[in-house]
Amino acid sequence: MRRIAVWNTAFLGDAVLTLPLIRVLHAVWPDAEIDFYLRGGLASLFAAQPELTQVCEYDKRGAQKGLAGFLHMERTVRSRNYDVWIDTHLSLRSSIAALFSGAPVRVGYREAALSSLAFRYSVPRRFDEAQEVERLLGLLTPLASCEPECAESLEQALRDSSVVWPELVLPLEAHARADRLLAPLAPGPVLGLNPGSVWPTKRWTPEGFAAVAVRAVEEGANLILFAAPDEIPQTRAVLEHMGKVAESSRVLDLSGKTSLPVLAALISRVQCYLTNDSGPMHLAWAQHVPVTAIFGPTVKKLGFFPRGNSRVMEADLPCRPCGLHGHKVCPQKHFRCMKDIDPEQVWHDVRAKLYPWKYQNNSSELAE
Repeated sequence: MRRIAVWNTAFLGDAVLTLPLIRVLHAVWPDAEIDFYLRGGLASLFAAQPELTQVCEYDKRGAQKGLAGFLHMERTVRSRNYDVWIDTHLSLRSSIAALFSGAPVRVGYREAALSSLAFRYSVPRRFDEAQEVERLLGLLTPLASCEPECAESLEQALRDSSVVWPELVLPLEAHARADRLLAPLAPGPVLGLNPGSVWPTKRWTPEGFAAVAVRAVEEGANLILFAAPDEIPQTRAVLEHMGKVAESSRVLDLSGKTSLPVLAALISRVQCYLTNDSGPMHLAWAQHVPVTAIFGPTVKKLGFFPRGNSRVMEADLPCRPCGLHGHKVCPQKHFRCMKDIDPEQVWHDVRAKLYPWKYQNNSSELAE
């Protein structure tokens, strides 16, 4: 296999979760060129990833929107003369991209649109059986029949826990910028806080986030607030509920002020990342950062739980899950999946991560 394309033009978290698949490909076929196709705006995050030859953006909602943009992208794809095309999507557009890629070996999900036409090999997605990382890795199993001499190496790589971890690699300038932004903070652990999410029902209450933030600052921790530009209202609401504590020199509001690589570099430096179920959550655990995640409309069986030193705080309700991505408003009109999550419980888990030498046992007992 000389040249391989991996297609995942979904959201930030989906792209991060595709890295284990890419790392396995590189481990088994180290001399192959691997190109990663992403949605617009994400390429800079993966620019330094050593397994990748090219990181290609398909700006399907911007500059390349519509049929003309799609056809232009496909001409570029065909010029690369791929041997293998791996499609991680189910959409009609993604299946057409695979079909037009010209790659003799095309792999995708059996449940995808035009699957029988678009792919030479199709695999079941196993949505109710596996987590997303394992679902994606399942797309590699047909490659053993393409090159039988690599079957054993592929099997070994899929079992190697060090290979199937995302291991995000960032540009050096992103780390340098992160260090400069953190320079004003006082000594002490750092809590990163992300109150935003694309879907409103995935957002914990600003009062809840504020209560935990105040406790952290009062106990001597630093606080960094993160948000995308369109999520700044969420961080402002948290700051308002924090009252005068928000004016502390230990509070750094970086909402809407960082690029994706710098955001990831900053997250890599915090001792705990308190977040909703969102793309940046995957930037945290993928870099071995302890995570406290708030899950409302979504649950573990959907396949996107954080891994590593992570704990998910959730309320046990019969209406969960109410959808794969959440909704704009609670379908039951009560929003209890978020309102019932106790800030005191969340704080105990966060505190154990900020000060593990003091509180780790207490957090474990609380979780039980």
